[in-house]
Amino acid sequence: MSEPKSKSGTQRGHQPPQTPGVSTDRVGEAAPTTNRGVDRGQVIGQGVGVLAQWSGRFILIAVGLAVGFWLLAQIWVGVLPVILALILATVLWPPVAWLTRRGLSSTLAATTTLLLSVLVIVGVLAAIAPSIVSQSREIGTQAMEGVDQVQSWLSGPPVNLDNSQIDSGIEQTTAWLQERGSDIASGVLTGVSVAASGLVTFALVLVLTFFFLKDGPRFLPWVRRSVGRTAGRHLTELFTRVWRTLGGFIRTQAIVSAFDAVLIGGGLLVTGVPLVAALAVLTFFGGFIPIIGAVTVGALAVLVALVSNGLTTALIVLGIVLAVQQIEGNVLQPWLQGQSMQLHAGIILLAVAAGGTLFGIIGAFLAVPVAASLVVTIRYVSEQIDLRTGDLPADELAVATPEGALAGTRGEAEAEHQRSVARRRQQARVGAGVSDQGAARRPGRLRRLWRRIRPGAST
Repeated sequence: MSEPKSKSGTQRGHQPPQTPGVSTDRVGEAAPTTNRGVDRGQVIGQGVGVLAQWSGRFILIAVGLAVGFWLLAQIWVGVLPVILALILATVLWPPVAWLTRRGLSSTLAATTTLLLSVLVIVGVLAAIAPSIVSQSREIGTQAMEGVDQVQSWLSGPPVNLDNSQIDSGIEQTTAWLQERGSDIASGVLTGVSVAASGLVTFALVLVLTFFFLKDGPRFLPWVRRSVGRTAGRHLTELFTRVWRTLGGFIRTQAIVSAFDAVLIGGGLLVTGVPLVAALAVLTFFGGFIPIIGAVTVGALAVLVALVSNGLTTALIVLGIVLAVQQIEGNVLQPWLQGQSMQLHAGIILLAVAAGGTLFGIIGAFLAVPVAASLVVTIRYVSEQIDLRTGDLPADELAVATPEGALAGTRGEAEAEHQRSVARRRQQARVGAGVSDQGAARRPGRLRRLWRRIRPGAST
């Protein structure tokens, strides 16, 4: 007899064909996992999405900054006099305001202050010019003697160079200079054109400074009329803070520069180094270029001492310069800048390096006030954010103008209104959810009631 077939129609012992990748054994339970909450893939995807959004914003900001720097480079010739005039106006504004309060018109006060300032600068330069002219010849002679001393030192131990080798090096240097005579001449012409452009820029700065001093009080009302009440209040407060910060920067640098000039000039006078007045004036003006100016003028003072008075005096001058710069850099300047600008020394160093790299000496000079203005702007925006999040009440704002106080009060009121609206919407959504749940449960109770009354209805 043939064996009976199974219900599936297959004979006993006959295995059905297997599908690749599928096991015919009984599938066990899923392996345990520690991810028992929200799927990790969803969380990672959300994080990647947020990262992509911020990356796109960063790229857009970087492109905008690049375009802004390119436009600034194109119009730098016109922007530079405006910036310099604003900085100069912050210095001259206190005497102009004092004269105006004494009854002088704004035009007469600005003209008087500007003329007196120019006369003071010209007088200082005229006072030190004769000493520079009279002592420069002596320093030149001493420099030649110093070259001879260096040559004799190189010919002796431990260097032991022959005079023929030294003469050969001098001849090679002379030949190299002669070969590049055209480049040197073009450089001289470029320097002359730069000097002429500097004179034009200086004249333009004086004219713009006069108008800023004369019509400065009309600027903020014009801004408020032009941009509207809300934006005008914020811009009034922000511009006033930036103006005070620039004035604080100039006053700080003037005090620091005067400190360096007096102490270094006194050290040069005691050691008998020539050109004391000129080096002191250069030290004063060099102090307005943080870090770079002090180092450059200090090196020049040491060089003059080396050429005029010898190695011992040069070492003494070097010690004086280093001691003064240490006191100024570690004690005086941080304290004054902390009072006026509240900038970290690292920010100042990075700003000076970036400004000098991009725009040269002018960029190094303008780096700190520009960085301070940007920091003031960032702090003001941060205050407004804290005001709207409720972390900072309006009565704790350190405002500079009545418009700033009004803007803070209005901002706090608007933020409270927005939070109350958000709370009402949240309560409405919660109430709607409760009513929806009740509506979802209501048909069940009706059905149960219908079941209770249906037998009586059927009878």
